[in-house]
Amino acid sequence: MTAEFDRDVAVTATGEGTYAADLSPGWVVGGGVNGGYLLAVLGRALGGSTVHPDPLTVSAYYLSASRPGPATVTTRLLRESGSTATMAADLVQEGGHRIAALATYGDLGSLPDDVGTTATEPELPPLEECWGMGLAPPDFRASAPPLLSRFDLRFDPATAGWAVGQPSGRGLIQGWFRLNDDREPDPVSLLLAVDAMPPVTFDLGRMGWAPTLELTVHVRARPAPGWLKLRHETRNLAGGMFEEDCEVWDSAGRLVAQSRQLARQPRPPR
Repeated sequence: MTAEFDRDVAVTATGEGTYAADLSPGWVVGGGVNGGYLLAVLGRALGGSTVHPDPLTVSAYYLSASRPGPATVTTRLLRESGSTATMAADLVQEGGHRIAALATYGDLGSLPDDVGTTATEPELPPLEECWGMGLAPPDFRASAPPLLSRFDLRFDPATAGWAVGQPSGRGLIQGWFRLNDDREPDPVSLLLAVDAMPPVTFDLGRMGWAPTLELTVHVRARPAPGWLKLRHETRNLAGGMFEEDCEVWDSAGRLVAQSRQLARQPRPPR
């Protein structure tokens, strides 16, 4: 049986470098479709345009909000060598240009085993001690976007005070993540994972939709099966925008993806 995620990011080739997609309403958040989900749709189309199997880096500019429904992805090969391919991709919907992206694909399985990092794996409480949607206040559950029903997300209680009106002010949210259907993580699903959590501005007491302007993802390794650890943080809010840095760690304790995005600060309700 095909997992929900794979059904929802599926694309169909309609011509050379052209793919049809059907953006699912299950991935809506705020005023549009989630940016990480859209990046995974682009990632699926790009993967069909080269012999190189894995995204190494994808950088996307979000030009306007996407809506559920039909969309077209076009890809262009810019350069291809024995080990990598660099491509451009565009997502168009209802005559509007929604996303423009550049990506480099390669083979993560062929990379040398020379990992050296000063990054520290997040220390999370056990799953059963973290906060899932079932423990969220009724008001929060009632207003939760459809996106949060597409996966199991368990928040570290130390970074989830915003859910009960007590944000820590540190600009940090972290927790456990797993797709529905026990779908195991792979490189394309990491493009979603980096944007799966609520905006880190929630921990600063600034609630609301935070539209992404630009999102760059570096995929460092094929993830091991099991739950992922996600860590989001920000250090700077200025000019009505903020940066959000994400780390994704797999069940083997490896840093398998990193991202940085620039987003607009949530707008206060009128």
